[in-house]
Amino acid sequence: MSEYYWDHQIEYLRNTRWLYYNDDYLEFLVQRVWKIHKPVKIIEYGCGFGYMGLKLLPILPEGSTYTGIDKGVDLINHANEIFAQLPYDSEFIVSDIEDTPFEKKYDIAISHAFLLHMTDPERILKKMIDSVKGNGMVICFEPHWIANMSNNYLDGIEQSDIIRLGILQELFEQDRKRTGKDGNIGIQIPILLSQLGLRNVGCRVSDKVNFLDQNMDARGKGLLYRALKEEGLGQEPDDRAEVMNDLLSRGLSETEAKEQYEAEAAFSKQFTDESWLVYAPNMKISFGTVELKLNVSRQRT
Repeated sequence: MSEYYWDHQIEYLRNTRWLYYNDDYLEFLVQRVWKIHKPVKIIEYGCGFGYMGLKLLPILPEGSTYTGIDKGVDLINHANEIFAQLPYDSEFIVSDIEDTPFEKKYDIAISHAFLLHMTDPERILKKMIDSVKGNGMVICFEPHWIANMSNNYLDGIEQSDIIRLGILQELFEQDRKRTGKDGNIGIQIPILLSQLGLRNVGCRVSDKVNFLDQNMDARGKGLLYRALKEEGLGQEPDDRAEVMNDLLSRGLSETEAKEQYEAEAAFSKQFTDESWLVYAPNMKISFGTVELKLNVSRQRT
């Protein structure tokens, strides 16, 4: 059995990724923002089961290709099973991205909820840039956790009772200092892209707002409720002592850890399939153009 964590999270990935984007918005980005009007070669770093390929290939110009790289063997096997039934030119490679060089032959390099798991995201961004030809693009769909946490509303509840933003922000910052991994990386990427030499750097935000509406059809409501719970909203916390010890080890004071545990417990009790809830994931979509380097030969006179 695979020891790679994400090989055991395929169902979670399948059940939650649809919460982030509407198809028409992705089409708008491709056609109006990035102005992709001819076939392109795309490489995705940390592709999982190829979710972004499934979203982008139908709206990219015909003849576009997609290469997915991930070190999850089960993830790549699942991707191959899915894409074998589709008419797209795709390739999947099992590889540890941190140790593998890639040729500079792609038009676009993308990541989706991947850089937040890297201990040195800037190094991975450099690898992405190095795999893209001049005038190509790097596009990163990455989270901004503190914005994510502030962008949900549970009707009838004081939001400060269930979302302790100050404590969460401190917790995320402590996690970054301790591990190098940063769940707020999405808001920083435009700066990193520009500092790494990309031009025409821009950033958009994911458009989808999920509304758990008690007047919606029962099937749709059940599907959305289960996806929101899997996404982490209102999940019941584990054993109190275990959670407290974990929060303390991550840098919170005893008072802060207690407040955070109680907030999570309150959210889990209040959020049911009979709740009214609005949730906007707030993914940041950053992009920039790789500089075209011309080879200028000097002629002796």
